[in-house]
Amino acid sequence: MKQIRQGFWKVFVTETKKLLRRPLFLCCTVVFPLFCCFFFTTLMKEGLPEQLPLGIVDEDRSATSRNIIRTLQSFQMPHSLPTYANATEARRDVQRGNIYGFYVIPKGTGRDAMAQRMPTVSFYTSYAYLVAGSLLYRDMRTLSELVSGAAARSMLYARGATERQAMAYLQPVVIDMHAVGNPWLNYSVYLTNIIVPGILGLFIFMVTVFSLGEELKHGTADELLARAGDSTWRAVLGKLFAQHLLFFLTGSLIVAWFYVFLNFPCAGGILPLWGVMWLFIMGCQGLGVFMFAMLPTLRLGLSFASLWGMISFSICGMSFPVMSMHPILQWAAWLFPLRHYYMLYVNSALHGGCLASAFPHLATLLIMVSLPLLFLPRLRTILTTYRYVP
Repeated sequence: MKQIRQGFWKVFVTETKKLLRRPLFLCCTVVFPLFCCFFFTTLMKEGLPEQLPLGIVDEDRSATSRNIIRTLQSFQMPHSLPTYANATEARRDVQRGNIYGFYVIPKGTGRDAMAQRMPTVSFYTSYAYLVAGSLLYRDMRTLSELVSGAAARSMLYARGATERQAMAYLQPVVIDMHAVGNPWLNYSVYLTNIIVPGILGLFIFMVTVFSLGEELKHGTADELLARAGDSTWRAVLGKLFAQHLLFFLTGSLIVAWFYVFLNFPCAGGILPLWGVMWLFIMGCQGLGVFMFAMLPTLRLGLSFASLWGMISFSICGMSFPVMSMHPILQWAAWLFPLRHYYMLYVNSALHGGCLASAFPHLATLLIMVSLPLLFLPRLRTILTTYRYVP
């Protein structure tokens, strides 16, 4: 037992000194992930984009059109809406990226409204900018319903209907809608909780592969095994544990920044999220060792690690629902630690469930943590016989 501790300790101390002496390692384990954390939370601090530019083409110039414009200005829109003589000019500004959409109020809208001929007011949204276009479309759809409802209610009042009769006519069935999990519809809560851990996971993959690959590059693999008492598992564990402490420090600061300082929703408590972050870091390290074992060249290993980290953002379910993907991709999503972190985070922070209720994702991360144990013989062969190929 003493020999085991000494072997592990020698590797750990050597690796710690190496990490602290080299700015590149410190930047990849602490500085860059924390910078990304502060950058993204500052970038999306408003929660949802506001003041999205919208244009107006008022061909009617009536009291009705002016009322619509005033309603637009009060509905989370800029105080000054750019106006255009015709739809062609407005479309050119959309193509230039100056506005994201525009309203067209055709001539005769006020007259037709007074005559109850149901005039049509058109709204054009640029979905070339998907997020801005979707948000504008949602707001304008709500606004259109409000304007139409107000006009219909005024007409019913003119016919002698009471408030209750008018509302019963306009909305015979009341739909009570509830947004659960993220009721604020906060973009920052949704995205930064996945983007920042995803970036951290990418750095973990690359640092793990690089730290093992450079032993071959510099021809120091034999020295590593000698310090570990010719034990492969002590050599790998001591090497990874030094990196793990720095990554866990970074992950803990990220969790504290999200849920203590920014007060992001944390229905299940902060301790389970620290546990999820810790398990995610170990899972990424285990998968990084697996990548090196399968591709024991520094160049191929780093290329594959960066590729795996980038694909994680698309397949974890953040940008596109996993259940709507092709069945093969639904299965492939289980191979990415970020997918399991995402599901555990949603289960604990947003739904307030215990980690055991998401056991399949918990178990998969534990399997990833144990991957290095399955490939110890291959790792020993790589460290003792393989030579670096530039």
